[in-house]
Amino acid sequence: MTKYANFKQGKIRYTDSGNGRVVVFLHGFLESLEMWRYYENLPKHIRKICIDLPGHGKSDNFGYVHSMELMADSIRAVLKQERIRKVILVGHSMGGYAGMAFAEMYPDMMKGLVLYFSSAAADDKEKQANRNRAIKLVEKNSRTLVKNAIPLLFAEHNIKKYKGSIAVLVRRASKMGVQNIIAALGGMRDRTDREIVLKFAPYPVCFVAGELDPVIPVELVRKQAAIPKDSSIVILQKTGHMGFIENKKGSYLAVKLFVNSVYS
Repeated sequence: MTKYANFKQGKIRYTDSGNGRVVVFLHGFLESLEMWRYYENLPKHIRKICIDLPGHGKSDNFGYVHSMELMADSIRAVLKQERIRKVILVGHSMGGYAGMAFAEMYPDMMKGLVLYFSSAAADDKEKQANRNRAIKLVEKNSRTLVKNAIPLLFAEHNIKKYKGSIAVLVRRASKMGVQNIIAALGGMRDRTDREIVLKFAPYPVCFVAGELDPVIPVELVRKQAAIPKDSSIVILQKTGHMGFIENKKGSYLAVKLFVNSVYS
């Protein structure tokens, strides 16, 4: 079921299905809640909430920069509307960054966290510079950035194999407004390092990573997985940043097993 939550002066779209304990799914940059359709196969006793983060999908824009804190507050708005007190968060890439902000701001609401091809670290200077270059490119021609950026998220050997899926992602992302893309880039560029949140997390943390991820190096994931007291890691072979496409069954199983372990 598709719903909308009031947030600031706009709306946040989300879907709500199943009954029972809650898992919240957060998509990545240039994506939308549609990326999680396969995860509707989770058991019916699990309540699945998938959110369009600010500026993505059919959620509204809320300013020049969508900080991770603002995204966390948009998640909170959805949960408040649904009167939900505890959740497992599953965040892909940028969704993981927003999930880390939520975990820091609302720790009492956390039951578990899945950093799904994501990281708790901030952008280094090189990545910040790359974000600024991307913003300038978007201002000139957003379609060029979308068309060029999305294939580079895949492991090189998978680009041709998943040509059709890439075309769908490009088509969806091309519908995003220029300001929405810029706001997300600025929010990711400016986010703070939250590895300390992992260190003191009183809930289990699962890391799902791609062996060939060009965005989040697997070595970084391994180091972060050693930080929490209660952590697990799943590294998917021959997989890039888009595991929900490149290794659909493997990434789904990793999330399913973690959810089952937390809600057993």
